[in-house]
Amino acid sequence: MIRIGLIGYGKAGAAVAQVLQADPRFDLRWVARRTACGETRTLENSDTPLIGLEDINLGKWLDAHPVDALVDFSAPHSLSLYGEELKRRRLMLVSAISAYTESQLEYARALGHHTRVLCSPNITLGINFLIMAAKLLRSIAPFADVEILEQHFKEKPEISGTARKIAESLELGSEKITSLRLGGIVGHHEVIFGFPFQTVRLTHDSIRREAFGTGAAFALGELARCAPGFFTFEDLLMKKLREQLALP
Repeated sequence: MIRIGLIGYGKAGAAVAQVLQADPRFDLRWVARRTACGETRTLENSDTPLIGLEDINLGKWLDAHPVDALVDFSAPHSLSLYGEELKRRRLMLVSAISAYTESQLEYARALGHHTRVLCSPNITLGINFLIMAAKLLRSIAPFADVEILEQHFKEKPEISGTARKIAESLELGSEKITSLRLGGIVGHHEVIFGFPFQTVRLTHDSIRREAFGTGAAFALGELARCAPGFFTFEDLLMKKLREQLALP
C-alpha cells in the first residue's frame, strides 16, 4: 500500500482525495492546503488530517506522518516548499500543476535524479490518450489542417494548460487554440483534423473532477514500478503500450 500526502484541497483536490481514499492500493495519510488552516482539522467524514503548509515545519511533520509519495494539485510555487524534503526522503511526486515556469520545471527535472517525478498539466487518462492519438495522426497526415478547441467553466481566465500542451505536442502555435467559457463546464478539449474530403475530431470531456483522481492513481501505480527519473504522463502510457505490444 502506497502512503500518500495530498497537497491542494480546492475543488480538484477534494475530488482527488475521495478517489484515493476509496482505492485499496493507497493510504491517504494527510491533506495539506497551501495556506494556513490554524489548528489541525480532519476531512469531512474522515479522520484524515487537514493541515496548512504555512502552519507546520514540513520536515518534522513528515517525521511524524511519513508518506511514500506526494500528489500536488495546488499551485506552482508549492514545489519549492516541499522539493528538498522530497529529494532528501526520495518520495515519489505526481504533480498536476499546469503553469510551472521553465525554472520550476528544471527544478522538477533535477529532482528526478533522486526520485521518481511525474509532471502533467492534465492528469486524466483520457486527455493523455487523446494527445498520443493526435500525435500519431499528425505524423500520418502532416498536410491536414489542425485546430484545437477548449471549453471550461466561466470563471477560468487563462487558456488551459492542457490545450497549450496539445498544441506544443503537435508543433502548433497558440493561434490554433480557440477558447470558450460557458457555465459550469468542467473541461472539454477537441483536436480537429481537416482533410480534403473528411474531418476527424478527437474529443475528451471531463465530466467530474474525480477523473483527475483516477489519473493520479494510475500515475502512482506506474511510477512505483519505475526507476528514479522525470516522467510525463505520455511516458507512462507509452510504457504500457510497449508492454502490450510485447504480449504474444
